Amino acid sequence: MFKIISFNANGIRAAERKGFFDWLAAQDADAVCIQETKAQEHQLSANPVFSPLAHNYYHDAVKKGYSGTALYLKHQPDEVIKGIGWPEIDEEGRYIEARYGDLSLISLYMHSGTSGDHRQVKKEAFMAKFLPYLQEKAANGQRVIVCGDINIAHTEKDIKNWRGNLKNSGFLPHEREWLSELFSSGYTDAFRLINQEDHQYTWWSQRGQARANNVGWRIDYHIVSDNLIPMVKNAAIYTDEQLSDHAPLILTYDDLL
Repeated sequence: MFKIISFNANGIRAAERKGFFDWLAAQDADAVCIQETKAQEHQLSANPVFSPLAHNYYHDAVKKGYSGTALYLKHQPDEVIKGIGWPEIDEEGRYIEARYGDLSLISLYMHSGTSGDHRQVKKEAFMAKFLPYLQEKAANGQRVIVCGDINIAHTEKDIKNWRGNLKNSGFLPHEREWLSELFSSGYTDAFRLINQEDHQYTWWSQRGQARANNVGWRIDYHIVSDNLIPMVKNAAIYTDEQLSDHAPLILTYDDLL
């Protein structure tokens, strides 16, 4: 079996203080995809806790304390690609990819549009470019796993207060349709292959008692190419500890390598 964890840390140093790496040490993960590291690698390199697996890679944003992605890998990849080749994405450290033969494992932190229209414009510009990018990979027969914070809840089942969020970024009709199009053109929401239950959330607002009352959103995903559907075996969201405002999303696959 091959265990992959996706986790928006909301600051990797903050997650460390909340016990994330202690929890991770007990997971025996093959790969961990991190989003929102909010750190520069040189700030972490002196502390071995931030290199928890055999092979660890960070892709930082140019702006300090902002965005950033990482991959922690048990198995040495053939290649690691820091960035997608689009400057507006790469300067924010939003994409890092490990390749094992024809398998691409991607940690992705997609934009949030909640901080203003200018951020929503950036989000939608990325969506417009990223859909054909992924579709081409699928058309070429590549095996692809995109792990990350997509900042979109797909269906009414994936958000507690769906009626109140129909006009809010993250649940806009055209954002949800973008995911639907992706999921009809060579890709699948791997979590929903295993778990069809309501109230399965990965993010909660830090306002009020959202987490205590499970008023959440499912915006973190393992998006897999359809040729990996038979490999998906288990899916879980870890909520026993509050390691971030997001929860780790854990999927196990048949041996991928």
